[in-house]
Amino acid sequence: MELHEAQREPEAPPAPEPAAPESAAAKPVVSTAIEDASAADGAAPIRPSARHRGRTAVLLAVAAVIGVSAGTAVGYQVQADRPPTPLPALNQPGLAYPAEPLPGDKVPEPLSAAEDRGVKTDGDLRKLLLATPKAARTLVPWGAVDGWPDTAAYSRQFDRPAGAFAHFTEEDLRRIAAVAWMQGENKETNIGLVQFRSGKAAMDHAKAQQGHMLDAGSAGDDGDPLKGSGNGRYYLYPVERKAGFMPRYRAQAIFQRGDIMVDINIIDTKRISKNEIRSLAERQLERLS
Repeated sequence: MELHEAQREPEAPPAPEPAAPESAAAKPVVSTAIEDASAADGAAPIRPSARHRGRTAVLLAVAAVIGVSAGTAVGYQVQADRPPTPLPALNQPGLAYPAEPLPGDKVPEPLSAAEDRGVKTDGDLRKLLLATPKAARTLVPWGAVDGWPDTAAYSRQFDRPAGAFAHFTEEDLRRIAAVAWMQGENKETNIGLVQFRSGKAAMDHAKAQQGHMLDAGSAGDDGDPLKGSGNGRYYLYPVERKAGFMPRYRAQAIFQRGDIMVDINIIDTKRISKNEIRSLAERQLERLS
């Protein structure tokens, strides 16, 4: 029995042909026009590739280098076109010497030995030491020969003699004059004038010795300032007591005057007053002034 056309089953649509697989080479290339159109339509713009960004950065860098080079060349050209600035004259007419020497009656007198400290310290340094008191016995200080201790003998007074000797050699120690005496049975006094070839070296040595006064076995304090010296100080040590021995008292004064460092010591079995060490230091300072 034939079916009516309206009742016939509809024919199935033809199957779509299978699409060929896309290859990387067959992918469409998005042009700049598409990017501009997508941006105009409100869609997210397509970002330039890293290769384009790198090329842009290189171009900008090259442009910056060319700009700097051009600016430097222009600067040199401007400087070259300017007239040279004249230098000031080297001569100073105001400091010229007189055409003729001064008459004899107008030439200033040279400084006397009392006025010129260099004349004092360049002479016999032993004459600037305080004299040994009457009734006192003269001692030999620091292994001195005729009042002149050598550098090695002076270095042996320090905890590390070898290091002290090397230090004094480097600091241009010039010479040492010293005197010592004994009063009574136990009171000993030593005075040393340590002369360097510069005032700075003498000052450094004085400050170094003053700095050790806070160490164990030393005075243990900053002492008292010696008036008139500028940097001098005097000290009283703590008493030393040992079983079977008499107590030991010590006082010391250290100061610098010109190229000379002064070291004064008093040792006694009886208490030493500040007034005694200060008076001795002031008298020695006066002889160097």
